[in-house]
Amino acid sequence: MAAPTIAIIGGGPCGLTLARLLECKGIEYVVYEREESESENSNRVGGSLDLHPETGQRALQEGGLFDEFKRYARYDDPVFAIADKLGKRLVELGHGRDAPEIDRSALRHILLDAIPKDQIKWGHALASVTAGEDNRPVLRFANGAVLSGFKLVVGADGAWSKVRSRITQVTPQYTGKSFLVSKIAHENPLYETTASKAGAGSSLSIGSGKYIMTQRQGNGSYRVSFGLQVPENLFRNGTGNLQDAETTRRLLLSDFYADWSEEHKDLIRHATDLCAWPLYTLCTEDMGWESVPGMTLAGDAAHLSFTGGDGVNLAMTDSLKLASKIAEHGTKSLDQAVQEYEADMFPRGIARIAESKVMEDVMHSEDPQAFIQLMSS
Repeated sequence: MAAPTIAIIGGGPCGLTLARLLECKGIEYVVYEREESESENSNRVGGSLDLHPETGQRALQEGGLFDEFKRYARYDDPVFAIADKLGKRLVELGHGRDAPEIDRSALRHILLDAIPKDQIKWGHALASVTAGEDNRPVLRFANGAVLSGFKLVVGADGAWSKVRSRITQVTPQYTGKSFLVSKIAHENPLYETTASKAGAGSSLSIGSGKYIMTQRQGNGSYRVSFGLQVPENLFRNGTGNLQDAETTRRLLLSDFYADWSEEHKDLIRHATDLCAWPLYTLCTEDMGWESVPGMTLAGDAAHLSFTGGDGVNLAMTDSLKLASKIAEHGTKSLDQAVQEYEADMFPRGIARIAESKVMEDVMHSEDPQAFIQLMSS
C-alpha cells in the first residue's frame, strides 16, 4: 500500500493542528506519535494555554473547531497579577483581553476528536531519519518500523526533533534557567487559601533573580512553577532529588526562597507532583537554513525559545501557514510550498526567539519593575 502523501512527526498541538487542517483540505497525511495511546499521561498534556485571535484562535477557526474551543475556553482567566517577593501585588493586567485560557489536555482532546482515528499511529517514537535511494526521507522508529515513500515529512516533534537533524545541524542550548512545576489540588490543605488569594488567571511574583507563577487550571486546581537560575543538571544529579519531595522543598526554602514571604513559602511547603523542566532555546542565527526537499519543521522543532506564552500560538500559525501553502501549490509541488512556507516562517521564528530572550531576562530580574514595564508596553 502506498504511503500517505505527508507524514507528521509529533502529536502535540502543532502536529495535530496541521493534521486537522490537511483533513479539511482533503490532503493525505498520517501522524506518528511517540506516546502509546491517547490516554497516556504525558508532561506535555499538563498546563494551560492562552490562544490569541490572529494565531491560535484563527487556526481553530480555519479547522472548523472554534465553537468546540469555546466550550472549554476560560475567558475570565487572561487576568495576570504581578507581585514582588514579599507578596505585595503591584498591578493586575489582562482584564477583557481576547486571549482565553484552555487546558492543553482539552485542546488536544478537541484536535484528536477532529481527526480520524486511523490517521494517528500511536507508539511510534522516531529514532532517526535517513535518506533513501531517491534522496527522500526514510523514517526509523523505536518500535522497529521503517517507513518511506512520503512526499513530505513535517517535524513537529519538539525541542529535540529528530527531523531537524536532517535539515540543519543546530541544536538547542540551555538557557541557564529551569523551572520546577508543581500543583495545588483541591484536596491540598493550602487549596482554599491559594484559591482565595490567586483567584482567576495567573499571578507572577518576581524577586532576587527568580520567580513563582501560580496559574488556575480548568478543573480549578493551581499549577505552581518555580523559576530558577541553576546548573543544567541540578535536578538530575541528586542535588535536587525530585524523588524526595521533602529534600527538594528544603532546598527551595533554604537556598532559593529564604527571603521570600511566608505566603510564597507555603506554596513550596505544600507543593506536590514536583517535576523539573530545564529550559532550552535556539538562537536567532539558527533560523534560515537551506530548504531540504521532502522535509520541513514546525513549532518548537523549528524555533524553540524560552517559554513565554506565545509558543503554542506560533506553532499553530506554522501549521496554518504550511497547510495553506500545500493547498495553494498542490501535492505535486510540495517542495515549492515548503520553500515559501519557510521563507515566511523564518522571520516569525527570529522575532519570537528575540522576544523570548527579553522575557527570559525580565522574569529573572531582581524585582518586578522591568517585567511590568515590558507587559505595559
